Amino acid sequence: MKPRQSNFWKVFAIPLGIGLLSAAGLFAALLGDGWWDSLSWIGLGIPAAIAVYKLL
Repeated sequence: MKPRQSNFWKVFAIPLGIGLLSAAGLFAALLGDGWWDSLSWIGLGIPAAIAVYKLL
């Protein structure tokens, strides 16, 4: 009998990645100016762009 494979990572890998990217963007926005601002724009822009793409 073959053991049943877990679907956990198949289901939650992309949402977890988007959540971590958003959290990193929020954390970068709180840290400071300069390149931190660029990092926060990227960290918060990519999840927003994914949401708009999936919405359309």
